[in-house]
Amino acid sequence: MRKIRVGTRGSRLAIWQTDFVINKLLELDDRLEIEKVIIKTTGDKFLDVALSRIGDKGLFIKEIEKELLDGSIDMAVHSMKDMPTRITEGLAIGAVLPRENSKDVLLSRDNRKLAELPVGAAVGTSSLRRKAQLLALRPDLNIVDLRGNIDTRIRRLQNGELDAIVLAAAGVIRLGYEELVAEDLEIIPAVGQGAIAVEIRDDDTDIRELVEKLDDRSTRLAIAGERAFLAALEGGCQIPIGCGGSVRDDFLTLEGLVSDLEGKQVFRSRLSGPAAEAEDLGRKLALELVSRGAGAVLEQIRIQEMGDE
Repeated sequence: MRKIRVGTRGSRLAIWQTDFVINKLLELDDRLEIEKVIIKTTGDKFLDVALSRIGDKGLFIKEIEKELLDGSIDMAVHSMKDMPTRITEGLAIGAVLPRENSKDVLLSRDNRKLAELPVGAAVGTSSLRRKAQLLALRPDLNIVDLRGNIDTRIRRLQNGELDAIVLAAAGVIRLGYEELVAEDLEIIPAVGQGAIAVEIRDDDTDIRELVEKLDDRSTRLAIAGERAFLAALEGGCQIPIGCGGSVRDDFLTLEGLVSDLEGKQVFRSRLSGPAAEAEDLGRKLALELVSRGAGAVLEQIRIQEMGDE
């Protein structure tokens, strides 16, 4: 059997996720020979610039996909939320693993909850989606752009630079920081948040047959609905869009959100239906929000973006 080379980013969270996938593969067959290959991406090189200003088309995966396409690696492990809605030609998502908690969480000085933060508190986040929803709840907050890996962000909180930070619960749990969580936030997550994707070459049947054993149907269907929602809105890091899905008894519930940049116009709705119709449900939810006025907000943001270029 050939050696399997698995590509990943070099952050501690990315390594954790990759090791998790490798261990699951070894549980299936302990004879497998697997090598981890660390690849630096564009997103890793510009940690001092807001994501919304760099652009978001494959920011954390492009270099990894190049090595996958040229055969340097056999599969890649990604955070699902980093995957563009359109998969690169010649590649495929071979497996979506069972999802961790998909919520966002608040970490704060003195363990204060969002409602307990002082007026004008400095809250760090790199996400326009989080910023808009936080400002909708607390317009007085001072939202500070926060990049870097989870350890770096937590250090900035602990050294007193910030009053609070918002992170994805999944990363916090995977790296063992649960005791620092002040509150699970009731805001709409990013599409794919909390899930791990294994990307493969579309024509590599051996690797496909191996990794598809790791696939979790409920997670895959929920994320298919979320990604269809995002694709219908043509959204990305530059626009505050969120969508969270859950499957129960083959029934999918999606909750989606579109907001302006300051959280003053927020459109939010929920839709349920058969999980097998996940992509149709995602598109229907997007169209519903557009019809209620979200389309005008999205167009305004895009016009503003063009003016800033």
